Amino acid sequence: MEKKFLVIGIAGGTGSGKTTLMKNIINRFGDVVTVLSHDNYYRRRDELTYEERCKINYDEPAALETDLMARQLELLRQGQTIECPVYDFTQHNRSNETILIAPKSVIIVEGILIFENEALRDLMDIKIFVDTDADVRLCRRIKRDVNKRGRTLESVLTQYQETVKPMHEKYVEPSKRYADLVVPEGGKNLVALDMIMGRIARHLKETEEPAHGV
Repeated sequence: MEKKFLVIGIAGGTGSGKTTLMKNIINRFGDVVTVLSHDNYYRRRDELTYEERCKINYDEPAALETDLMARQLELLRQGQTIECPVYDFTQHNRSNETILIAPKSVIIVEGILIFENEALRDLMDIKIFVDTDADVRLCRRIKRDVNKRGRTLESVLTQYQETVKPMHEKYVEPSKRYADLVVPEGGKNLVALDMIMGRIARHLKETEEPAHGV
């Protein structure tokens, strides 16, 4: 019998709580979950200097190689292991490394623009949009980019004003209409979280895949 996979798309604006929701799922179901992150599919820009790469609009769909992500997600759905690209945010460029990602019963696809692309969207069984107040999202982005990505406060705020906010309004927010479930406050929404966990548990039971928490 062909192995069945449950593909869950988790979208939402920057700092909305996508990662918290994803971690809650992983903590509950452990090693039957694998994650495919849109952030790893930013295009390689070797032809540009670091200074030029800093000026790219990374919040529009053209900045990402989404077609590659869709092809690799399809391979995972077919039960094949993929070589996922790795993106180095400190250099604003794709690294030379790749990571092997094996197919598992639950495949989470996450990113701000994953619902914008129809081919990628059509590969998802459940589409969840995490909806969080803009001020909260900005605060979270500042904390993340300064502490984890080596950015200055000024650069984060400039990028937010020039590209993140307008691209959110142009692409991310409109993509919410494709969601099967809109979750205010992400992983802190216990009612929605319980519904999502229940759906995953039913899938695992149907495919007779035991869940092991981590």
